[in-house]
Amino acid sequence: MSEQKKKIVIGVTGASGTIYAIDLIKKLQKIPNIETHGILSAWAKKNLQLETDYSLKDINDMLDYTYNDSDLGAAIASGSFLTDAMVIVPASMKTIASISVGIGDNLISRAADVTLKEQRKLIMVPRETPLNTIHLENMTKLSRMGVQMIPPIPAFYNHPQTIQDLVDHQTMKIMDSLGIHTDDGSRWEGI
Repeated sequence: MSEQKKKIVIGVTGASGTIYAIDLIKKLQKIPNIETHGILSAWAKKNLQLETDYSLKDINDMLDYTYNDSDLGAAIASGSFLTDAMVIVPASMKTIASISVGIGDNLISRAADVTLKEQRKLIMVPRETPLNTIHLENMTKLSRMGVQMIPPIPAFYNHPQTIQDLVDHQTMKIMDSLGIHTDDGSRWEGI
């Protein structure tokens, strides 16, 4: 009997930091028992053009399944479609606010709402600075519901030499939270 694939939903919003989503998708793509379901918001697609050399086709080709952010009838919009986790990377403050008050007006926020109501793992990579009180309250509210916030805050104990070293460390943190081992990124070994 073959091993069931772990289904991971990846929402990419319009916050800066599309490189984090790309790196996660590339690393998950290499793992045979992972199935990825991706949604890019309209602004995520714009940031993809502004921040990277990747095309939307490049990203879609790396994902097992892709969905239009306006398709509220997609499989991942229902709790009866079994998934293991959802990661929103990067997570805009608009998306975090929408999810924190239960507005499922696009597929990313609806899939997150489903993830919450089904008590599945939800990870957000908030990308904003400085944070105001509204941002902090929305993230706190979601954290109290079990959402894991993993902001892209670089570590320097591993002596990163490149931007990719910093991105690898962030992706390692996300994959750790998903329970997926990776050797990418340097881990603290003690003093």
